[in-house]
Amino acid sequence: MISMIFAHDQNYLIGKDNWMPWNIPNDLGYFKAMTTGKTIIMGRKTFESFGKPLPNRHHLILTRNQDYQAEGCEVFHEIQELLDYADKRPDEEIVVIGGAEIYQLFLPVADRLYITYIDETFEGDTYLPKIDLTKWRLTSKEKGIKNEENPYDYYFLQYDRK
Repeated sequence: MISMIFAHDQNYLIGKDNWMPWNIPNDLGYFKAMTTGKTIIMGRKTFESFGKPLPNRHHLILTRNQDYQAEGCEVFHEIQELLDYADKRPDEEIVVIGGAEIYQLFLPVADRLYITYIDETFEGDTYLPKIDLTKWRLTSKEKGIKNEENPYDYYFLQYDRK
């Protein structure tokens, strides 16, 4: 199963300067809970924004750079290679974690979406591709805790493909 995880604001903004334009520790905790122990797919820029592999996850990086290598990661150059990888593991949930180009590539084949919807608008430079939610069924919705550390209204949503 291929899942995608992302947070976005009211305008589908997901990033600014290769990072998130908000600070919501509970969202980072949600990301960790949804990806720990799983295989994660990301683009090179997303991987480099972390600086190193995230603990307790198997990293697959998609890049056009044929010479790219990253210690502790597997590198792929074509989406079909990653789809073949997933097909050989039908009982495993593989989670796409970004960035925008990678989301665009995997959206047509994703089975599940883990979304943190932030009910605010932010300044940034990276947006999600258009998602037609009529093709998805909302299976879970939970309001996040708003407090001093998490100062926005936000929701954890899970959609499964119809």
